Amino acid sequence: MESRSGCLAGILKILMLGWLFDWLQDTFGFGKGASCTGCFCGLLLVGVFLCLLFSVITGTNWFRLVFDLTSTIL
Repeated sequence: MESRSGCLAGILKILMLGWLFDWLQDTFGFGKGASCTGCFCGLLLVGVFLCLLFSVITGTNWFRLVFDLTSTIL
């Protein structure tokens, strides 16, 4: 039997992820730095945030998945 985190743990992870995302966007994101670096960092943060959000929602361990795929290829 696999152990899975409960609903409250998932909600707490999403809230912490949202807080971290807001802080990073305010510090490094859109409108910060030179004209292109703020946009690039903002888009990069959005992409990372979406990946982490979907991993929390679906319960997928992306690091294990990538490691398994690369070990079968190599």
